[in-house]
Amino acid sequence: MIFRQLFDAASSTYTYLIASRRGGEALIIDPVLEKVDRYLLLARELDLRLVKAVDTHLHADHITGSAALRDRTHCITVMGEQTQADVVAMRVAEGDRIEIEGVSLDVLYTPGHTDDSYSFVMGDRVFTGDTLLIRGTGRTDFQNGDARAQYDSIFNKLLKLPGETFVYPAHDYKGDTVSTIDEERRYNPRLQVGSPEEYVELMSSLKLANPKMMDVAVPANMHIGLRQDEIARKGWAVSATDALVLRSRSDTAFVDLREKSERDRHGSIPGSLHMPYTDLQENLADGGLLHELAETTGKNILFYCAFGERSAMAVEAAQNAGIKATRHVEGGIDAWKKAQGPVAR
Repeated sequence: MIFRQLFDAASSTYTYLIASRRGGEALIIDPVLEKVDRYLLLARELDLRLVKAVDTHLHADHITGSAALRDRTHCITVMGEQTQADVVAMRVAEGDRIEIEGVSLDVLYTPGHTDDSYSFVMGDRVFTGDTLLIRGTGRTDFQNGDARAQYDSIFNKLLKLPGETFVYPAHDYKGDTVSTIDEERRYNPRLQVGSPEEYVELMSSLKLANPKMMDVAVPANMHIGLRQDEIARKGWAVSATDALVLRSRSDTAFVDLREKSERDRHGSIPGSLHMPYTDLQENLADGGLLHELAETTGKNILFYCAFGERSAMAVEAAQNAGIKATRHVEGGIDAWKKAQGPVAR
């Protein structure tokens, strides 16, 4: 396995680059905008293909690098379903898994620091974002923070993990790099409380100053979605309402770019083909399924995904590959459902 813990001194943020092997797929957790060039250089040095950029929550102390990584690598952006970010390619919930080749992260909803805070468990380690820090916990006094919810997230979820589980937080201000669940249970001063009420009282007494970047970072991190209007101006997009009409036409093939877990959870457009976005380049190449579909059947291809981000990138890639009879559904299956489109479960 390839595992790199990277640090941004300006915001004291830890970023994690993970892959199962050299030459394979990679994901990154909590990237920082100013460090994007460094991440991409490291990925090239290790011969990695970045396919997912994950944020544990909507950050107030730095601007996420996820959107920049998406624009430069066409990776999938991932956040929890409660996020207030405008568009995220994939939204996850507790019980889901974030998967790439050889790597799987189990998703835990751990609100309290913010209402969209998530942690991710990967075998012998857990990435806790700002929920559980090394000898500390994330503040709970803004962005819909809730000390009682954080108590529940820590004591009834994170501390239930095996004691030897390594704890990798999103921040550290003292120079520590890793801890364990058992260490935090024993030595974290904020966890030496006897009740949720005591924890709430402790957190309410902190009186911390707002993060220096808060007024800049929060608005920026709420507007990270791909500009789908650029794709529309090129004539490569259709509205969900127009897609409803196209569904009845035999010359149009709907192609679902989401992952199987998303289809299972949210349903799909009846009759659509399933070709995950991560396999797009293979399917667009000579002999690939999309290439053959376009060449042998002459059908128009209509891509869709969850919210339109992956499908917008897919239609641009298809056009660049010379497959011109391709468009995408603006807003994805989310817009389709709002237009009262039928959904197969």
